[in-house]
Amino acid sequence: MKKLLWLIAGAGIGFLAARRFASTSQGRAFFDAVDARTSEFRATVVDSYHQRQADLRAAIGESDKGPRK
Repeated sequence: MKKLLWLIAGAGIGFLAARRFASTSQGRAFFDAVDARTSEFRATVVDSYHQRQADLRAAIGESDKGPRK
């Protein structure tokens, strides 16, 4: 229980520190850069997932729309 309390306290302190840091111009620039990198990473993962899904469907002879009926 004590460890859970420390975890919650640490998360709360981290959240408050991040909010305060984000209110500065350097903080905004930092979080904008993190957001841009995260969005780029997400887009790459989504594109790779769709490409792999298409490859697997092609390998088993299904169309991109779904299984054959």
